[in-house]
Amino acid sequence: MELRIEHLSKTYANGTQALRDVTLTIPTGMFGLLGPNGAGKSSLMRTIATLQEADSGSITLGELDVLHDKDAVRRVLGYLPQEFGVYPKISAEELLDHFAVLKGISDSKQRREIVSGLLHRTNLYEVRKKNLGGYSGGMKQRFGIAQALLGNPRLIIVDEPTAGLDPAERNRFHNLLAEIGENIIVILSTHIVGDVSDLCRNMAIINKGQVLLTGDPLVVMQELRGQVWRREIDKEQLPALQQEQQVISTRLFAGRTIVHVVSGSQPGPEYDGVEPTLEDVYFARIKQAEMVTAGVGE
Repeated sequence: MELRIEHLSKTYANGTQALRDVTLTIPTGMFGLLGPNGAGKSSLMRTIATLQEADSGSITLGELDVLHDKDAVRRVLGYLPQEFGVYPKISAEELLDHFAVLKGISDSKQRREIVSGLLHRTNLYEVRKKNLGGYSGGMKQRFGIAQALLGNPRLIIVDEPTAGLDPAERNRFHNLLAEIGENIIVILSTHIVGDVSDLCRNMAIINKGQVLLTGDPLVVMQELRGQVWRREIDKEQLPALQQEQQVISTRLFAGRTIVHVVSGSQPGPEYDGVEPTLEDVYFARIKQAEMVTAGVGE
């Protein structure tokens, strides 16, 4: 089973071009769609989820034409949007049962078994009678996955699922996604690099509606090996350094500024070579695209 996206474009009425000729092939398993806020990730997810039209291009899920056979797609789709609202004064068990009815599971005995199984799978069974208004952020996200799993979907889309979760809930959510992604297509749309590096064997980086890179995170990191250099500086030195080198990231450590630069050779004796991370790849590709847009280094 593959999800194939070919030459997909979308421009909104206000003139914003959210997607620019996007082409991707997404196999079974966890697929990370990585990009900053406003990159076009949510626009792509909404289009795949049949919630908005594309201007041009095609999407197929196996033999299904996603853009033209929306009802059939919705029967095999699970979707956890970035903003997932719940009714605060109803229990998880009651609301999941209601969603199961909407999904077409009409037999009450079968529905009880499915709801119970999903609450066990998402580790919510012990709090199934608790009103959703009393759930933590991580518990609500796990409930969101439970409803996305109704109907044995072939494709699940999760949009920014770990934003705002504490480390323990993030780990629980990662383990749940990894289990789900063993047999179906799961698209993880996020701006959190660690989510993709922890979970995904395939990924794409998107920015300003364009796909900048696709591949296995381990492979794309190796492709940058020997080109990432680290240096400690005073923050006052940063503007001048940005004029001299291709600075891809900066962070503070013990009052000093740590910079990472990309260069084919050691920029100077002050620099130490470092093993590239997926974060380095991410920042390097976005920086490269910005330079091309500005007409630098073409």
